[in-house]
Amino acid sequence: MLAADEAKKKKAASTAGAAPSFDIGKYMKKLTSFLARNFFQIKFFALVIAFLINFMLLFYKVSQIESDEEGAEDDGMGDIAAELADDEPAEEAGDPGEDAEDDGGEEEDPEEYIHVEQQFWYLERCINILGMIHCLFSLCMLIAYYNLKIPLAIFKREKQVSRKMEFDGIYIAEQPEDDDLNGHWDKMVISAKSFPVNYWDKFVKKRVREKYSETFEFDALSEILGMDKSAIPADPSSETGIIATLKNVDWRYQTWQIGVTVTDSTFLYLIFYFVFSVLGNFNYFFFAAHLIDVAIGVPALRIILQAITYNGKELVLTVGLLSIVCYIYTVLAFNFFREFYVAEGEEGEDPDQKCHDVFTCFVFHLYQGVRAGGGIGDVIEPPDGADNEYVRILFDFSFFLFITLILLAIIQGFIIDAFGALRDQLQGVEDELAGNCFICSISSDYLDQIPHGFDTHVQKEHNLANYLFFLMYLINKDESDYTGQETFVWNMYQERCWDFFPAGDCFRKQYESELGGGGG
Repeated sequence: MLAADEAKKKKAASTAGAAPSFDIGKYMKKLTSFLARNFFQIKFFALVIAFLINFMLLFYKVSQIESDEEGAEDDGMGDIAAELADDEPAEEAGDPGEDAEDDGGEEEDPEEYIHVEQQFWYLERCINILGMIHCLFSLCMLIAYYNLKIPLAIFKREKQVSRKMEFDGIYIAEQPEDDDLNGHWDKMVISAKSFPVNYWDKFVKKRVREKYSETFEFDALSEILGMDKSAIPADPSSETGIIATLKNVDWRYQTWQIGVTVTDSTFLYLIFYFVFSVLGNFNYFFFAAHLIDVAIGVPALRIILQAITYNGKELVLTVGLLSIVCYIYTVLAFNFFREFYVAEGEEGEDPDQKCHDVFTCFVFHLYQGVRAGGGIGDVIEPPDGADNEYVRILFDFSFFLFITLILLAIIQGFIIDAFGALRDQLQGVEDELAGNCFICSISSDYLDQIPHGFDTHVQKEHNLANYLFFLMYLINKDESDYTGQETFVWNMYQERCWDFFPAGDCFRKQYESELGGGGG
């Protein structure tokens, strides 16, 4: 008994003397979870701070540094400098042109500096503090998005690749299109040992191999899918240490995951957002770029930016065609009309020759000719009285017709049409959800024949969340425990057949049909 009591006392003493453990990983996980939950709030506060900083920047102005002339007179060198100034003109009086050049070269523009009025001296301190807070918020936004949205983006990409393999035979029976960059990048991950990671269906590779085993060789399919050719799994490696850990990492999958992450448009935007926030602490005017977040954060304004990239490929090709046509006119102007591109310089200066080398002529046509409302003829000398007057008139008119009227109008048309299409698409989705049930597609006009009929229907009878929860319930449940109805729904879901949705039917219609049958 005494020995047992002593052992208990020693154990209690050792427990009391032990230092409390601090799990850093646990607190980091809590921090990232907190940031992920409050991502949009952090983004809103960062935008408010950016507005405050840019409002304070309105009080900044530019002033010139005044030279200290009195100090120069009192430095004891005034008489010697005056004598030297009197001697130099006497020695070089025979070359007045050189004197003019020297005097012109010595003249320098006064130095300028940006500052705030003395009465608003506190604004610089406020901008400095707000800039550091904004930089911290930008970093938190980046971390929050990486933990909130990147796993979802990888899940969607894995799901897309898996379905393409299983249902369309992409990467097995056929290859992605040549211009499908994402498809060619995804081709790398199908042979990764650990794919899929986030997607719930871990047996998709096995089903793909079974589906195409009659068409292709078993070993070739196993190599493409990165699966073991033998049914007996290989023995796990008994090596330990850093080298063994590096060998166990699926570098192919990790490389693909990095590619998916860095090509995510929102993630790239947040990286530039953070970089500009850091630069803003060195130059406050970088914070002006953060105001564009208003257009990105508001869906109604986001359409304006999407309209530019909606027909991005056609827009780039049209701009390329515009450059080619401009170059053709550059060659014509360089060879036949370059005398009209000479502008008289100021007194004592050489004339400004805009088309005596091809590159300068091409830049001039792009910069001046495309922007001019009447074409290149508005910014060069008129052809009045020239030997090739009528040819020059044809040159100016064709430039105005092909570039100003046609090509620029096509570019504007792409943007305007895209804006209209995106607006109609957004409005159509809103009208569809507001006027029809998403599950059964029955209109609100029919359901609202009784008070609050449509709202009660979409919240109680055909709630979309209930259908999503049911599918997740089937995904997480063991298939051997399915009931008959659950097996029916699961098989249709596996085939991506949505006939189990009650399209065009609901309890109210069934009740009315029963009443109509009974009355007959």
